[in-house]
Amino acid sequence: MSAAPDRMTKAAQPSRYDIAGFKAEIVGIPVIDEAQVVRKRSRDFFWYSPILNAELANKSADIIVSPRDEAEIVRVAAACARRRIPLTVRAAGTGNYGQAVPLEGGVLLDITALTAIEWQKPGAIRVQAGARLLDIDMATRPSGYELRMHPSTKRSATVGGFVAVGSVTYGGLREPGNILAARVVTVEEEPRILELRDDAAQKVNRAYGTTGIITALEMPLAPAWPWIDVIVAFDDYMDAFQAGYEVALADGIVKKLVTPVSWPIPSYFGALKQHCPQGKCILICMIAEASLGPFKAIIGSRGQVTYEAPSEEGPGTVPLYEYTWNHTTLQWLKSDRSITYLQCLFPHDRLVESAREMIARFPGEVLAHHEFIRFGGRVTASALPILRYTTPERLNEIIALHEEAGVMIANPHVVSLEAGSRHKRADADQLGFKHEVDPHGLMNPGKMASFSPNPR
Repeated sequence: MSAAPDRMTKAAQPSRYDIAGFKAEIVGIPVIDEAQVVRKRSRDFFWYSPILNAELANKSADIIVSPRDEAEIVRVAAACARRRIPLTVRAAGTGNYGQAVPLEGGVLLDITALTAIEWQKPGAIRVQAGARLLDIDMATRPSGYELRMHPSTKRSATVGGFVAVGSVTYGGLREPGNILAARVVTVEEEPRILELRDDAAQKVNRAYGTTGIITALEMPLAPAWPWIDVIVAFDDYMDAFQAGYEVALADGIVKKLVTPVSWPIPSYFGALKQHCPQGKCILICMIAEASLGPFKAIIGSRGQVTYEAPSEEGPGTVPLYEYTWNHTTLQWLKSDRSITYLQCLFPHDRLVESAREMIARFPGEVLAHHEFIRFGGRVTASALPILRYTTPERLNEIIALHEEAGVMIANPHVVSLEAGSRHKRADADQLGFKHEVDPHGLMNPGKMASFSPNPR
């Protein structure tokens, strides 16, 4: 999609950047400069947070640029650097933290045209950063492979985004081997193209688009099992949690998803409600067909299987994983915008005890929803509980009480990378790398708050 210069719709306030000069430098690359369209595309799902919704609602880029290949990205990066115009990278815009929202205007760089699969082989694939995750899996499954992990937004998200489903087996993206390599364009007057391999690729992981423009990724693949979607209903949430924990610990059971969800959250699950008995907590799982027997043996008589069917991702279907991770929150938000969520990581060495403690501490106010994952070879749980929102002060108090109890919070209600990190700081490698690849601080300025641009 492109808007010709003579059809440009002027924004209410003129840009503080030399957009006309920038456009003259990138002639031939598609742009959109209709203010209404640019404003709409400058948003992601930050409205999950009432705090971010107020803070980011009026933020917008000045222009959208849609390069079709890496060479055009290099031209855009050079033009931004020469004219000191901020640049924010955007793909599908499925994030929840305002990662794709240009805090200081400038250029929104849409990379969704970069979709090519450069090569694939047993156990690995190299793709351009705008490739959709579902399309990647469709291309690899005929050879018996699929991506190790994907987000609950798999059907629209691109490979450059965040992944979660599958981390119960393979851990998070920071685990060694979960990103094999990244190709990055620097934002300088003379942009460089860097190839980051193995540990070096972590410099662009979870950096909110502040450490270079990713143009391609090499990712590991896993065997493509026939997955079976299963819902099990329980009378008590901690029974669902304990059963899920045992499944997560069972290395012999091949699984992709283990998600306990407390009542009344399932009452907001649309078409899935018929498989969620009134008043029951549920356990949502994706289990390899060959592992169904051992899975059901672990569940035993504690719960009742209410749904069991092969996983589907085709048109007209809603995959079971779209009721997990932060899609769980979305299911409720579809009919009630008064709630929000937290993003927690529970201690592995007292997982059950701390989960029980947090549930007891906030009855009716923080509604339990956990996701079993692996970190450093240890099974633990992330959590995205539904929170009945009242005030910012109460929200911050709930966060503080979790942290005092040893539950780490990655705060999804703040703008900067540091404030949102469970460690409350930017990774030192990423901070140093940003100085190297973005010396003028043009990439998503304001997102890495501790960064100071090099003297100009």
